[in-house]
Amino acid sequence: MTRPPDPSSVPAARPDESVPTRPSPPLPRVGIGLDMHALAPGRRLILGGVEIPHDAGLAGHSDGDALVHAIIDALLGAAARGDIGQWFPSSDQRWAGADSLDLLRTVVTTLQVEGWQIGNVDTTIVAQQPRIGPHITAMREHLSAVLGIPLDAVSVKATTTDHLGALGRAEGIAAQAVALLVRT
Repeated sequence: MTRPPDPSSVPAARPDESVPTRPSPPLPRVGIGLDMHALAPGRRLILGGVEIPHDAGLAGHSDGDALVHAIIDALLGAAARGDIGQWFPSSDQRWAGADSLDLLRTVVTTLQVEGWQIGNVDTTIVAQQPRIGPHITAMREHLSAVLGIPLDAVSVKATTTDHLGALGRAEGIAAQAVALLVRT
């Protein structure tokens, strides 16, 4: 019976070693994204590009759209292209107050140029307040248009934490996203 090598016996690559790369096989790629922002009075609440009436909005350097930020990270992760903070750093004033759908458009266009096609996106918003359900259809429509994929390839779900933790105390909102990319 063949056994895998003991991990302690496998030499670690040194940071200065060049690792040869080869094109990845034409298999689907999956990425996951997570974003969370605190709720802050005096800001608009925008999720999935939709403004939702509420007494507070999401704090952030851009418009704070946690749903779109999670999708961006899922897409970038699937393509092994970094994360939203590398592409649109909060230290860069160009992104102050930016519409997150514009940031998503930039990522989608870049990935398309690099030969990626989005298969689908599945998301979950975690928020105790406000009620998200009435806005899901509009979010899916906005996202479908920007992602360039059919409405039935964009899933937006919502849940609460049943009053557990910071999200359960309505101190913020989180979003998770999974995205599938395929080479064109």
